[in-house]
Amino acid sequence: MYESEANLVILTSSELPAEILERFAESRKSVEARTLIPWGEHCTECVWPTCYSTCDLYSPRPDGKCQRFVHGMVRIPCPMSLNGYLLKISFKRWAKLWSKVSPELRPIPAADRAELQDLRIGSLIQSIPLRGLQTTLIHKRYSWKKRMAQRAAKSTLAPNCLLIECYNPAASAMRMTLTIRGAGSPIPFQLLLEMAPGFNSHRIPAGRIRERINLAQPFDIELTPNEIPDGFTLYFGAMDFVLDRSYHDPAAAPAAAPTSLAKPRLCKCVVWDLDNTLWDGILIEDGPEKLRLKPSIPEILKTLDERGILNSVVSKNNHEDALAALTSFGIADYFLSPQISWNPKSAGIQQVAKSLNIGVDSLLFVDDSVFEREEVKSVCPEVAVLDAAEYLNLLERPDCTVSVTEESRKRRLFYREQEVRESAEKAFAGDYFIFLRDCHLKLTIRTMAEANLERVHELTQRTNQMNFSGNRYSREQLQQLLHTPGVDTYVLDCEDRFGAYGTVGFCTVNANQNCMTDLMFSCRIQAKRIEHAFLTHILGRYRAQGGGDFRVNYRRTPKNAAPGQVFSDFGFEVGGESEGVTHLVFAADREIPDDHIAQIIDLTEKIASDVVPNLAASD
Repeated sequence: MYESEANLVILTSSELPAEILERFAESRKSVEARTLIPWGEHCTECVWPTCYSTCDLYSPRPDGKCQRFVHGMVRIPCPMSLNGYLLKISFKRWAKLWSKVSPELRPIPAADRAELQDLRIGSLIQSIPLRGLQTTLIHKRYSWKKRMAQRAAKSTLAPNCLLIECYNPAASAMRMTLTIRGAGSPIPFQLLLEMAPGFNSHRIPAGRIRERINLAQPFDIELTPNEIPDGFTLYFGAMDFVLDRSYHDPAAAPAAAPTSLAKPRLCKCVVWDLDNTLWDGILIEDGPEKLRLKPSIPEILKTLDERGILNSVVSKNNHEDALAALTSFGIADYFLSPQISWNPKSAGIQQVAKSLNIGVDSLLFVDDSVFEREEVKSVCPEVAVLDAAEYLNLLERPDCTVSVTEESRKRRLFYREQEVRESAEKAFAGDYFIFLRDCHLKLTIRTMAEANLERVHELTQRTNQMNFSGNRYSREQLQQLLHTPGVDTYVLDCEDRFGAYGTVGFCTVNANQNCMTDLMFSCRIQAKRIEHAFLTHILGRYRAQGGGDFRVNYRRTPKNAAPGQVFSDFGFEVGGESEGVTHLVFAADREIPDDHIAQIIDLTEKIASDVVPNLAASD
């Protein structure tokens, strides 16, 4: 479901290849029930309604809300798909898909009826000639959808995965961050999804999401593109939690063999046995010194890796010894999620698929033992198997023949980042600081310059919840700051071991008065203790300059009150108040708190010492 009442642009399916439409039809054959998530058009830096008058990127939709998609959410009828339609979305900068989610699962016939009813109501609203009445009804209709999405589930059906279908018509891949936030949960569920060229079908295990989020209660969900050019277009099919009889938990009973599909399968991961397959010899009997890699193995691994085809290992061996042997051959880094134990190889195969978040039908298993190949085939009939004697022909197989692109060369790195993220999540055991330290947050501090002035301007216009001064600078005012003696400016960039957040903060300090006159952060780093790390660094820096007490001008508002707790955390004391601004003081003899969560990289120039008037007063 989507905002049909707000935008009813409809195109024909003729602009999509027939084989892609067939791929969108596949999920309808196996999904028995689904949610009705009312996806809407939103902004990653939204500070509604202030941004409607201050943001240069604001472009009004017919209902007055901000249009972050080039043509809105464009409907393409596709009766054979799970929804009965596709959504064509061309993203502008800061655009994202967002919704409240009801955990209610509906059988497909009931979901179809609800979708049809929603379309009819949307069409009726769009046909109203009176713009004022139409706008009112659009707001009321979407508000009603969101209220319905916040009700507790009545159905006893439970989803087994979140299904996200997408067609990327471009030649390059695009990454999107999936974020799910539950009430009362300190850490959201996050996953980086790669939308490769062509058709994509991501099934995220519901059990994995439940480790973070209570799916029995309403929650928020969003899909945010990562660093894409304006106008980048994707076509979305199903974007719902589903009960899919073709999707099986690796711990569940084996599934029946799927029916054959018209489109040939593509291999996403080659799973290798070790003894007499990857190398000649048996590790536990011959010892590592007598093992020899089979001819051309390094070249084959490298070529697969460049094609974006992953490699893994399922072997009956001692785990540490086998990894040591792979390391000695210089090929260990090629293998993701190696499953080395004495368990049945079918169990290892299923765990590889789960760890890499891909279907078992996209795996190719290579083993010299007919017994092991047959054991895997009996439990996982979807898996393709290959006799190790034929490994030299592997690169010529149709399911392994794909073109090499810049994105394919990075695919293993993408999965390595995911492994690190998942390891950090698993390490979290109730102590939030432990989790944050595992994220390896890094804060880089620069002086404002022409190169970053545009992003600073956007930040000052859009930041609301974590804007502690309430100031909003024009480009001209920022240009003046560049040439104002005695004003220290700080532009903050943040990243962690999972990726970069970009420019997330801006600060000004009146160096003569030892007073912070502006401090603002993007809400993307909220609850990550970045503001604490920056304050620790700034207090230490100005104390080293011999400035004595340090002051902060804080204009408290209902929206920045919760983030403003940072000043109480540090022990700032109220030194007075004037014109709605509270003047906080950090005494020169007070110990500076430091929770050692973020690494600071300070690239700013030496603090200027010229006398300047207080910026807050000039504003």
